[in-house]
Amino acid sequence: MAFSFQLQQIFPSPTRFCSQPKSTNPQIFPNFKKRASIHPLASAQNIVAVDKSSINEEVSLPPELRRELMPKHIAVIMDGNRRWAKRRGLPAALGYEAGLRAFRNLVELCLNWGISALTVFAFSSENWFRHKAEVDLLMDLFKRGLTNELEDLVRAGIRLSIIGDSSKLPKSLQDLIDKAVKTTKENSRLHLLVAVNYSGQYDVVQACQTIAKKVKDGNIEPEDINSFLVEQELQTKCTEYPSPDLLIRTSGELRLSNFLLWQLAYTELFFSYSQWPDFGEAEFLEALCSFQQRQRRYGRQSS
Repeated sequence: MAFSFQLQQIFPSPTRFCSQPKSTNPQIFPNFKKRASIHPLASAQNIVAVDKSSINEEVSLPPELRRELMPKHIAVIMDGNRRWAKRRGLPAALGYEAGLRAFRNLVELCLNWGISALTVFAFSSENWFRHKAEVDLLMDLFKRGLTNELEDLVRAGIRLSIIGDSSKLPKSLQDLIDKAVKTTKENSRLHLLVAVNYSGQYDVVQACQTIAKKVKDGNIEPEDINSFLVEQELQTKCTEYPSPDLLIRTSGELRLSNFLLWQLAYTELFFSYSQWPDFGEAEFLEALCSFQQRQRRYGRQSS
């Protein structure tokens, strides 16, 4: 899922963690109303259109949400772009283009609702095995997003970080990433982490390799190794909140797909049946309402 930065369901019980296709339950959240959403399919011209005057606009929280219970860090597996297009008889490229709208909408909501960090799974290390034409399309979307939208990133106060092995990306894309990361490093309104060529297993492996080298060099002793030390070597060390509070996965798939495996140890999970291009404000609000119902015990007994 490539990106561009033109910023443009409720549970009958907190023990459930997968949204249903028709999910609104007014008895639990009487103030919850389905938000009208813009249809995700649009022409290329409409997809890139945006009201830039709203980028820095502050929007109060919906009445269903409590400010003190908002997650600091949200991670998202943006799944279902190709299936969304296939169901409509459209080429996969239009599925990804429609997914751009959902992504921009999510970024804007995170900005307005006070989310500190957002990590999105854009391209896994396994995605290289897809057809070359699809990989090339995704790389091109990355390039266009970074080339055209850097100014909006800066103006919106978004700090961009890339996690994953970017050395395997095209050199021109690596250069654009370096420029965007450096240009936005002082921004603090929202920390956007984009996982590109990322593997959760390899993230742990590379952390272990770094720690092993420190032991070999005599900088630390084996008995010094603990979970805190490992966390300091994971690629999410770049953010103030390295472990997400909430993971959202769309399209009805109930797995983690090698994403942030260490960091998700105590993360609350929300699985939505909506395919990614259909994931809008109402679906995000539902995920947050579900999160705010839950009691996070971290292995302790409930109070």
